[in-house]
Amino acid sequence: MQSLDWFVLGAYVLVVTGLGIWAARLVRNPEDFFMGGRRFRKTFMTFFAFGAGTHTDQAVSVASKTYTNGLSGIWLQWIWLFATPFYWLIAPVFRRMRALTTGDYFELRYSRSVASLFAGVAILQLIVNIATMLKGSGAMITAVSGGAVNETLAIVAMTILFTVYGVAGGLSAAIFTDFLQGILTVVLSFLILPFALQLVGGLDGLRATINDPQAFALVAAGDITIFYIAIVALNGLIGNATQPHTMGVCAAGKTEMDGRVGFAYGNMLKRLCTVAWTFTGLCAIALYPGMTDSQLIDQTYGLMARDILPLVAPGLLGLFLASMIAAVMSSCDAWMISCSALFTENIYRPFIAPGRSGTHYVRVGRLVAIIVVVCCIGYALYLESVVTGLETFWKVQALMGIPFWVGIFWRRATPAGAWASTLVAFFVALLTANVFAGVFDVNAFAQANLPAYTVYQGELRLPFQMLAYLSCGFATLVGVSLLTQPVDRARLDRMYRALYTPVVEGEGAPTAPFEVPEGSAPAPTAKIFNHPDLELRYPSWIGWSGFMLLWVWVVLLIAFIFWIVA
Repeated sequence: MQSLDWFVLGAYVLVVTGLGIWAARLVRNPEDFFMGGRRFRKTFMTFFAFGAGTHTDQAVSVASKTYTNGLSGIWLQWIWLFATPFYWLIAPVFRRMRALTTGDYFELRYSRSVASLFAGVAILQLIVNIATMLKGSGAMITAVSGGAVNETLAIVAMTILFTVYGVAGGLSAAIFTDFLQGILTVVLSFLILPFALQLVGGLDGLRATINDPQAFALVAAGDITIFYIAIVALNGLIGNATQPHTMGVCAAGKTEMDGRVGFAYGNMLKRLCTVAWTFTGLCAIALYPGMTDSQLIDQTYGLMARDILPLVAPGLLGLFLASMIAAVMSSCDAWMISCSALFTENIYRPFIAPGRSGTHYVRVGRLVAIIVVVCCIGYALYLESVVTGLETFWKVQALMGIPFWVGIFWRRATPAGAWASTLVAFFVALLTANVFAGVFDVNAFAQANLPAYTVYQGELRLPFQMLAYLSCGFATLVGVSLLTQPVDRARLDRMYRALYTPVVEGEGAPTAPFEVPEGSAPAPTAKIFNHPDLELRYPSWIGWSGFMLLWVWVVLLIAFIFWIVA
């Protein structure tokens, strides 16, 4: 690190912290703090979705997975590639809820107890997610500094930064700062790659150095197979809706189209950045052959930055560190506010202190945000590796995705079914992950009794773990719901009326979740199945056309990869 590097890094910290604190002037009530006043248009929403969903640990994990598995490591993040077109259809659902948290949906659709269950699961999910990100970023900072900056110190310092401005300005601060941080995240993604390719002699030199055709296979014969990709993508699509920050990413826009464009194309930009992370990992195979230590492999991205960028120009290493920290804070700030909103709106307000002033709930939200990040630091220091944390996050996020989607499309789903489904799915997830090995060793059972393709390196393959808890969760929800009292029809009618009523320009802030403005009418959409308990409807023309256009982008991205490695 040279003086210019420190100057660039210091300038970034001052600008982004100042911008976040400046946004505090916009916070007057819980709607402003938790949802940014729903004032943002397409550009801000795109970079907000990109920033909230893109972070340093993803670059770290993709590069390290590519180092060990080759090009197929791209699927560590591209598993959501096939889910991305559906974001175009999902975003309006959240905007039409006119709610502050996804917990508000669970409260109306099921019950207050299910909303609290979701809040608890979602807070756990966020703690895992933030900790995984901090773990990966801390490893990178340690690598970039050559060990001069301790990983624990790096984790604590980054946490303090995003906590300061996030607690001050809420979601508005997150969205304003994410515009700058999103640009820097793109810089982070592509900064190393051109210089690394030059060092290895371009793509031809890379192929000659690695000299292993499997390293350039998009789908390999190891653990990342087509089956792996399909099942993990399905799990991700089910769980995406119940990621706590999805409500803000979809619903903080002024209109439905702002949320649609932001959510879908912000995430499509992330898919493009993933290509850069992957090829940087391929270059690492050539530049650092023979690494076996998992901690060193986790630091691959940072090692390349430390060794390459100072040779190119002074200040680039500082820009890299600033971009890396930006990628961390652009996600952590949004998640921290989402977590705070869930506890405040779905646990504290209804159960502990109902009927207080808006200022009181904002103050509680800020305090909860601080407590949450302390828990995140503790878990980050406990995590074994970034990839381990990422796989844990995949599992946790899908637990309540089951009652979310069944509750949208099937009127007969009940609170008892939602509770039973979540608990059964959680138990099966722990069981198949071999947490109960002392009582029942599922890996030993799989090796002795199941087909060989269900086991990889002595463990039940991740896709089969996912199939187990998803199928058990869905079956439990349906079975228990059919045996228990259905939800009051008037409540369901209120929910569906809101979901089918588009948000118009100038509608303003809702007075309550699922409260449709007077004079608004549901859009005329036809049901796919004419059954009183099924709510499957055809998308609008805008929904269909945008959905198909995004599939074109998916095909072009895959074709682009094949063209590069051909």
